[in-house]
Amino acid sequence: MGTAKGERRRQELVTAAAELLRSGGFEAVRHRAVAERAGLPLASTTYYFASLEDLVTAAIERTGRDELAEGRAQLDALPAGAVGPDERVDLVLDLLLGPESRDGGLDAVLLRYERLVGSGRRPYLTPLMRELRGELDALLAEILERSGRPLDAVALRDMVSLVDGAVISALIEADPDPRAAACEVLLRSLRPGT
Repeated sequence: MGTAKGERRRQELVTAAAELLRSGGFEAVRHRAVAERAGLPLASTTYYFASLEDLVTAAIERTGRDELAEGRAQLDALPAGAVGPDERVDLVLDLLLGPESRDGGLDAVLLRYERLVGSGRRPYLTPLMRELRGELDALLAEILERSGRPLDAVALRDMVSLVDGAVISALIEADPDPRAAACEVLLRSLRPGT
């Protein structure tokens, strides 16, 4: 078991790696950059993490759990009872694209999708990404249940796939607005009777 100081240093490195991941993608997470961001000696990254893969995994987990916690906090901050249609759309899109996307945060959306695609190129992340996806699906299902529009697991995955496709398609537009494109497809997919 590590010391309190050791655990604090490890968490500082994880926080730094997660910040770099969110702001610069996988390529930004390097031993030297993480140590500098954390204000710790370079050797601390290899002392607390057996490999760069372990450090990247910790950054992905921290980032994913932080995003889920943000979504949970948004849902919990709403008054008890049903979630209205506008809140439903905002909560779902904040979880899938990030709250930064509300104000045209294109870079944040790009980094989020690059992280998803990049995780597919890193098989060591597959178990963690599946776990995080299960937690994301559960939170999305809860949002939709509270909004009076429950979806089964297959329909939920279809909805996320439609949003993802709309986002990717919007990225090639002359003036990309992935949140607006995702909002349109989300509203159509959640229309009563569909």
